[in-house]
Amino acid sequence: MTITDEDCLAETRAFTEQFEAAAANRPARGQAPSAATLALLRRNRLGGDTPPVRLPHAQSRVVEGGVKLRTFVPDRVDGVYLHIHGGGWAFGSADGQDERLWRLAVQARLAVVSVEYRLAPEHPFPAGPDDCEAAARWLVEHAATEFGTERLLIGGESAGAHLSVVTLLRLRDRHGITGAFRAAHLLFGLYDLSMTPSQRSFGPRQLLINTDSLRGIYELFTPGMDVEQRRDPELSPLFANLAGLPPARIVVGTEDPLLDDSLFLAGRWQAAGAPVQLGVVAGEMHGFTLFPLTVTEREQQRERDFLATA
Repeated sequence: MTITDEDCLAETRAFTEQFEAAAANRPARGQAPSAATLALLRRNRLGGDTPPVRLPHAQSRVVEGGVKLRTFVPDRVDGVYLHIHGGGWAFGSADGQDERLWRLAVQARLAVVSVEYRLAPEHPFPAGPDDCEAAARWLVEHAATEFGTERLLIGGESAGAHLSVVTLLRLRDRHGITGAFRAAHLLFGLYDLSMTPSQRSFGPRQLLINTDSLRGIYELFTPGMDVEQRRDPELSPLFANLAGLPPARIVVGTEDPLLDDSLFLAGRWQAAGAPVQLGVVAGEMHGFTLFPLTVTEREQQRERDFLATA
């Protein structure tokens, strides 16, 4: 395991300390977020306390199966990136990162298609995965006519990384589709909903997520399930057969309770036969790319480079 960006540790640690100190002013995240907390989190951008910026040249549309998509199409398109947003399967939105996704589209020469999947607790498992599967199948069938290319990529952040892997597995297992997506970009994902050691041992630190908040979002997404049920490979891809999946880039920070999830998944992904780039970022907490840090700029450039050349 190679740890990157140690030269940014002073900035990283200062920001983390500031973030923890401001915990009293943020919505409380206990075993499960309240209705009021969910409403606030859904109204504001991920990791922030203001609404997201929505760009007029991003287009929203509905495709087969009633799935809503938000598309970003630059002048030059060399591929299509199916983006799945994070937010613990309970908040976040396809129009919550317009600025970042438009910049990615232009600089990586990609049509970016973000999925507005249904959210828990109103729509628990399997609603969100169903929508992502439907969006992926639509792209497999229509990308050439809609965007002029069959070069498909997939990825997301946190719960979106989880849903990206689940989608690839569903395409393979339910529809016999392998190879359609050329690469996966997976940022600080959750891959074991029964909780890896790093999830269980992280404790109550008031960062973007902690042990209690993870338990809470698992209950929202998979209500009433016990630990053993959450180990089902359809829920926890760390327990799945990963054969036939595309090359991947897997990224996590050393101060993320999901550290083990990425380390374990990278090992199993590579053992199943696909190349893996593993990025472990020094000192960074969960969701670090949401914040204005030097490391964020570097990581977004790495993401663009990977997706542009995959």
